[in-house]
Amino acid sequence: MSQPDGQIPGDKTVGGGDDAFNTFFSETGAGKHVPRPVFVDLEPTVIDEVRTGTYRQLFNPEQLISGREDAANNFSRGHYTFGKEIVNLCCLDRIRRLADNCTTGLQGFLFFNSVGGGTGYVLGSLLLERLSVDYGKKSKLGFTVYPSPQVSTSVVEPYNSVLSTHSLLEHTDVSILLDNEAIYDICRRSLNIERSTYTNLNRLVSQVISSLTASLRFDGALNVDVTEFQTNLVPYPRIHFMLSSYAPVISAEKAFHEQLSVAEITNSAFEPASMMAKCDPRHVRFLQRWRRIMKRLVLKVGTMRMTKVRSTKISVLEKHGYCVWLFCYPFMFA
Repeated sequence: MSQPDGQIPGDKTVGGGDDAFNTFFSETGAGKHVPRPVFVDLEPTVIDEVRTGTYRQLFNPEQLISGREDAANNFSRGHYTFGKEIVNLCCLDRIRRLADNCTTGLQGFLFFNSVGGGTGYVLGSLLLERLSVDYGKKSKLGFTVYPSPQVSTSVVEPYNSVLSTHSLLEHTDVSILLDNEAIYDICRRSLNIERSTYTNLNRLVSQVISSLTASLRFDGALNVDVTEFQTNLVPYPRIHFMLSSYAPVISAEKAFHEQLSVAEITNSAFEPASMMAKCDPRHVRFLQRWRRIMKRLVLKVGTMRMTKVRSTKISVLEKHGYCVWLFCYPFMFA
């Protein structure tokens, strides 16, 4: 197990390991595993939490980039002045250095931002445009926090999201939508957390993202790379906004009193309460479906259950004259 300083006790492949988790880590000659992310913010408050937190020795200080003041929810302020300066001076150079250090080749980028606030949508849009110029053929997966229907931190969130959606449409290959209100509801309903903190929200989002990237981090017969996410999930290039869900979500008090079958987990994954965005899947048209079986399940059973759900949805949609294109892609990890 990795320590907060990046050391792995008992690791005998110091400096030369080719484990699958090196997809997201680079190993130094001293045996320390350094993550590959670049943290960027126009103001230092948030990134200072990383600089002074438990994992301060894990991250490379050169990959923690922050400015002096934020964009104040103003698109022009962040895009043409402060944001342009920090991207040109620091971000692209650090990203280029990390890309060059990928020994087995760069697969793509995972991009995390929010489109409701100032830095997330302004600096994020600018950075995506630059990445498209420098790495046009590399896949770019975006995990985007969109404004919620009821929960809002700024009155200009609708305008910000409209301006930034254009960049996501043009410069990302897959965009997975997240929603604070939906995640708040999951914490309250399923985890019995009445007053959720950002730590609770981030842990739930991290669980979803880690499930998606599990095939990149662990060896297995059914592994995929970043390019296959786009190939399998996107029917048309501009229709790449994905709705994600996670099941089962059970609190620690209830975990030892529940025994869920494959059918129950599969059905709960399509319930509105399991969606990571405030959206009712019963009122949308499913073009693609991708499910991961993250426990010791028989692959045949999972595939049969998914096929049953798929055939049910097909019959309903075809009855109303819709052209249905579904893709069932089960995964199994021991």
